[in-house]
Amino acid sequence: MKLPVEALRHAEKEYPRECCGLLVAGKYRPCRNIAGTPGQHFVIDPADYKAAMRQGEIQAVVHSHPDYPAMASEADRLGCEESGLPWAIIPVTVGVADEPAWISPMGADALLIGREFIHGVHDCLAIILDYYRRELGIDLGTYDREDGWWDAGKDYYRELLPKAGFRQVSEPRQGDVILMQIRSPVPNHAGIYLEDGTLQSEPEHYPAPQSILHHLYGRDSRRDPYGGYWLEKTVSIWRHETQDN
Repeated sequence: MKLPVEALRHAEKEYPRECCGLLVAGKYRPCRNIAGTPGQHFVIDPADYKAAMRQGEIQAVVHSHPDYPAMASEADRLGCEESGLPWAIIPVTVGVADEPAWISPMGADALLIGREFIHGVHDCLAIILDYYRRELGIDLGTYDREDGWWDAGKDYYRELLPKAGFRQVSEPRQGDVILMQIRSPVPNHAGIYLEDGTLQSEPEHYPAPQSILHHLYGRDSRRDPYGGYWLEKTVSIWRHETQDN
């Protein structure tokens, strides 16, 4: 797939930030990078993505690597899988763009334990959505969210959970969502309670009873014993209607 020269010019213009854009019906559409660390990551503004969809078929995702080779990072590979689209990676050295490298989705899911944090792609909401899809066969849908929504007057979790078929309960059991509030005016972190400490889709991991599977901002996803700090930060516990028996 040939990448229009406009994409390379965009990469040079955004340097030393990562540029991002979409290939739509053969034309390059620049998008805004709303990542909290734009020099190291990119997150396409959901409004730009929706606008691109109205223009035609989205054929590829494009972004740049400032002062770094066009070698796909783990975040790139996972994001490519998540999008289901080819990705072009433009290397930009001292502000000069070179020919891109391409990667394509291989049909592999990211692991629930040990995935890299990418807000809006692999974060604490994504771990919940993926757990319910893989472990319980329940599709909770997909949700756009901007980085830092908890400090921008949004209360996504308490709006999302009731609409997705969850109700509050007093004590956790396997698969319940633990909602937490960490240095935020609203609950901004969540995990899955693992009473038996196992994952059917990843049986290679040792059992960790009474733990939470979660993905803390800026860290790899993991299991932690549910107690101490995490219990102190707990705001509420939620159970899906299909598990209410």
